[in-house]
Amino acid sequence: MLVCFLTPIAFGADRPEAINLRTPPVHATLPIGGQAVGITAWAELSGRSDAPLHFTVTADLAELQANITPLLAADLNRSNRCGERLEVQSATLAAAAPSALLNLHVHYERWACAKAMGREIAKRLVGGNAVLDVRLNPSVESGAPALHADVKSIDADGSLGDALKSGSLGDTLREKIRTSVEAAVAKAATAPALPAEVNGVAQLGGAAFRDGGQGRLWFSVEGEVRLTPDQLRALAVPVTEPRP
Repeated sequence: MLVCFLTPIAFGADRPEAINLRTPPVHATLPIGGQAVGITAWAELSGRSDAPLHFTVTADLAELQANITPLLAADLNRSNRCGERLEVQSATLAAAAPSALLNLHVHYERWACAKAMGREIAKRLVGGNAVLDVRLNPSVESGAPALHADVKSIDADGSLGDALKSGSLGDTLREKIRTSVEAAVAKAATAPALPAEVNGVAQLGGAAFRDGGQGRLWFSVEGEVRLTPDQLRALAVPVTEPRP
């Protein structure tokens, strides 16, 4: 637990003061994948009052983890009679700091339609069950958090396994997974742990997934920010409650 050591008389004084504070947790409900997902976020800042402060903003993604299967299903599932049919059967998301590991069980089919004797006939070209292990690597690009999905292993039935490993199908599915999870994590990372005026001047330096204990997945971004005395006063709220 971090407690603010600032006093009102220190702001604006000639003598620089040590800064070591943690903002109170902010609880937000965000629309992700058509569902309301609760996120808890907080910020920790340290340094000296006469220099840019180092900060870390952390979002607790436990509720996102608990709902990752329906969230991905809402975004990835397809049911085209003459095309792709994809069903997310189950998914888990866990920390492997500084990355996260997504384990995804899917059923996939590709169908084609043709007309014969005045009738449209649908034929399955490829199909089966697959298990994908995907490593999600966070970074900061153009001043914002970003994710890169790296498919570590694919375990799939026969022809589907060949298509996922050697064809464009694997690249397409990986990109769908990346954009879906990235959108969810990006929303979670926007939970207002810092005031809007502080977010506007903060310089991000890195991003990482963290193990929050008991299987909870945390996502953190860190960087530097220079604050005015008024902004420091707004953040200098002593914290007595335990970390989420």
